[in-house]
Amino acid sequence: MDLTPSPRALDLRDRVVAFMDEHIRPNEMLYFEQQGTHGDDLWRIPPILETVRAKAKAEGLWTLFLPPHLREGGLSNIDYAPIAEVMGHVHWASEAFNCNAPDSGNIELLANYADDGQKARFLQPLLDGEIKSAFAMTEPEVASSDATNIRTSIVRDGDEYVINGHKFYITNGFSPKLGVFIVMGKSDPTAPPHLQQTQILVEPGTPGIRIARAMPTLGYLDQPHGHADIWFENVRVPAANVILGEGRGFEIAQGRLGPGRIHHCMRIIGLCERLMEKLCTRLVSRVAFGKPLADQSLWQDRVAEARTEIEMNRLLVLKAAKMIDTVGAKAARSEIAQIKVSVTRMGQKLADTTIQAFGAAGVGDDHLLGFTFARMRVMRLGDGPEEVHNRTIARAELGKYRQRRAKA
Repeated sequence: MDLTPSPRALDLRDRVVAFMDEHIRPNEMLYFEQQGTHGDDLWRIPPILETVRAKAKAEGLWTLFLPPHLREGGLSNIDYAPIAEVMGHVHWASEAFNCNAPDSGNIELLANYADDGQKARFLQPLLDGEIKSAFAMTEPEVASSDATNIRTSIVRDGDEYVINGHKFYITNGFSPKLGVFIVMGKSDPTAPPHLQQTQILVEPGTPGIRIARAMPTLGYLDQPHGHADIWFENVRVPAANVILGEGRGFEIAQGRLGPGRIHHCMRIIGLCERLMEKLCTRLVSRVAFGKPLADQSLWQDRVAEARTEIEMNRLLVLKAAKMIDTVGAKAARSEIAQIKVSVTRMGQKLADTTIQAFGAAGVGDDHLLGFTFARMRVMRLGDGPEEVHNRTIARAELGKYRQRRAKA
């Protein structure tokens, strides 16, 4: 299996590296310093982000994740992987290139499934970076890892649909630029389980939407976009806002989550490289018990293990990317599930190891390690908890032997 990116992709990667070195890395901490601190100011978008986004767009380093079937000249997954890895070095870098979740997944969803009118109203502004989007699926009252559990109702009433339900941890829920919710709910509870769900587009100012509270992730509000606890109470939306048709919601969700999972993993590989940089720099600069930490066998073992895990996981991510490109996401379900489990576990483990090397300085945010650890812990739940992915892996593996036994 050839995992080599194209020359064009390698050139784009070099351009992204240069852009990161000139515009993003030097301003990494400024982004956090410019965040709001209280009240209505809490969700202020840092000016440096808007400045850098404008420069990236002007240089053509914009929405690079779009695949060839969605945009002429788009990148395959194997070509996008090394570029996304570079973006992963800095928390907010992917947003500077309009390649951040959940907007990237929502852009692909709309590009694949929305009609022309929906694309004009919502997709084009997302592509242009004028608005943000939110994917409202997760609910507090049910195990949302099984999407058939969703209780939010989407009921037809003439030329409108009426939405009632409770969603939580909805990313971008507080963004000043939020322009659309993609809401998933049940339109026909009597249909077969995977045909009960529908997805519909809802504009944030629609009457009946109540933002109950901001929801922290291990103490972090993830400004400037946040995560919202949202109630939809008799929210009326035009029937034209339904995506693809009634009963197609589960299908759309599955189509959205596959690419999103692999993009997350690509970026986490980059984050782990950045953690290795911080870890090793710390180890060679700190002396304890008469010699540098880097000379102590315990830390050498940890560095060796981390390097090995990064290399193994990068290859696994590239394999999954290549399979999506060649045989499709459905055939690559097990590989996508494998990287979602393995890469996020590695990210959390390496963040923890790096914190340990920094001691007391590691648990705060002077070096962004506390924030990084929190992000990595959340990623073991985002886009489906690892238990669900392990179930997918096991089913695929055991299925091979069930077929073999049936033929015997």
